[in-house]
Amino acid sequence: MQAIIASQPGGPEVLSLAERPIPEPGPGEVLLRVRAAGVNRPDIMQRQGLAKPAAGVTDVLGLEVCGEVAACGPGLPPQAPGLEPGARVMALLPGGGYAPWCIARVEHCLPVPPQLGDAEAAALPEGLFTVWHNLFELGALKMGEAVLIHGAAGGIGTLAIRMACAAGARVIATAGRKERLVALREMGALEAICYRDTDFVAACRSLTEGRGVDVVLDVVGGDYVRRNLDALAFGGRHLSLSFLQGSQVSIELLTLMQKQLSLHASTMRPQPDSEKARMARAIACHVLPLVADGKVRPRLHAALPLAQAAEAHRLLESGEVFGKLVLLPEQAGRPT
Repeated sequence: MQAIIASQPGGPEVLSLAERPIPEPGPGEVLLRVRAAGVNRPDIMQRQGLAKPAAGVTDVLGLEVCGEVAACGPGLPPQAPGLEPGARVMALLPGGGYAPWCIARVEHCLPVPPQLGDAEAAALPEGLFTVWHNLFELGALKMGEAVLIHGAAGGIGTLAIRMACAAGARVIATAGRKERLVALREMGALEAICYRDTDFVAACRSLTEGRGVDVVLDVVGGDYVRRNLDALAFGGRHLSLSFLQGSQVSIELLTLMQKQLSLHASTMRPQPDSEKARMARAIACHVLPLVADGKVRPRLHAALPLAQAAEAHRLLESGEVFGKLVLLPEQAGRPT
């Protein structure tokens, strides 16, 4: 098969199609015929050489797909519930999604609600796992609480708005482009702020009658962390997903102690398989019904052919993407 790899660390131009064998599923795995693959910032970090796949994981990029079950590994019954040949699933992967075929752990697969198209389904797994784990497990976001979501126009941010609103939380969203604010409000945000011309700390206090927000979901890092702590209410929770402005931060411990704040940070790829399986069960129970009802959906920016993976990376790095990008491999026949 022809799959996308990074030939060396570098810019989008190092992405290329390479010949790779169609993988064979092992115990507890399924072979998926990929219908669509999501594009994520960790893919960019892998391309740049800043993040490497774990030992034994393919060098093919891609952490999430929507696919059709083609074969099951040893030990799985041929007609395992939800995994019968032809069944559509969306899966979180350790790698390998930028290809016509990929391997997924059975316990990391979720059924695709019939109302969801392939591109939409491929845009969900990484976001569902990330938002569920951070906002609702680490951040313990509850109905009626206020949450500040930075980078709200991104794939994670747009999904986080919808999941938080579906849970009954009040969302304050930030973005860098004024023209996106109306759409963010239409997704359910109580208020959407352009961080270039509005002080989000003052806005958070104003919108919460001076109390501050209960949770901050941050992808910026750097100086934002200190400002986020100022925006948090007593007992607030700060969640770091990324650090676009740098991983080195300076905070005042007295602020944390006096306001009894907690700091959390996580990334999905290094999580043990058992933890991802636990999250998948929780998502299937609590979030998939909301997806099926249309209350939680990804916002798609564009779907590009797999061969245009470099263009997808350029778009994502440019800041032009509003929502999620997916790649569509050419249709492949069943492996023999």
